[in-house]
Amino acid sequence: MLNLPNTITLSRIILVIVYTVALAIDGSISPHINEVTGGWFQPISTTACVALWAFVIAAITDFFDGYLARKYNLVTNFGKLIDPLADKILVSAAFIYLAAVGVCPFWVVILIIFREFLVTGLRQLAVAQGQVIAADRLGKWKTTAQLTYCIACMVQLAYGGNLIEPLRTLSIGVCGSVFREIMLWTSVVLTLWSGINYCYHGRHLLRVK
Repeated sequence: MLNLPNTITLSRIILVIVYTVALAIDGSISPHINEVTGGWFQPISTTACVALWAFVIAAITDFFDGYLARKYNLVTNFGKLIDPLADKILVSAAFIYLAAVGVCPFWVVILIIFREFLVTGLRQLAVAQGQVIAADRLGKWKTTAQLTYCIACMVQLAYGGNLIEPLRTLSIGVCGSVFREIMLWTSVVLTLWSGINYCYHGRHLLRVK
């Protein structure tokens, strides 16, 4: 029987489906993110707006499932496996889309997905040996940086310049560009660092017996 944290984790996967379907329906999103079309918080793309908020809610659930599991001692092996998997699905979906519309460099997407496959492979080796590799703190920082970057990009794709201050200052123009660049490179560094860290601590799984 699923407990509450695991149910929240599975809801994150469902929200990824909502996110993907909304973007699949939309065929008119422009990567020219400085467009201004109307009043504050008026989306320039309704489906992109739906995708954005589905993504934001999914990102928030990433905090609550782990918090509730630890607080109420509901940590399970299923949760340890499905939680990072849900994160990977969420992040991969967002980065693939951002690369497709020309916002994110394609090599970053390849790096991120390669790291996720690598860590998933290590987890499968661990399970085969009766062990469970849970997400560590560094991996959580990596995911937080990636989600922040994706949300910053999707806010612009959904709303363009139709934002109130200070959101507009943080999202559009020089400030927004600098913020996105910082979060992008933070994501790249943490992706590499956490991937190397997982490989180092899981090196015993690769030993030939």
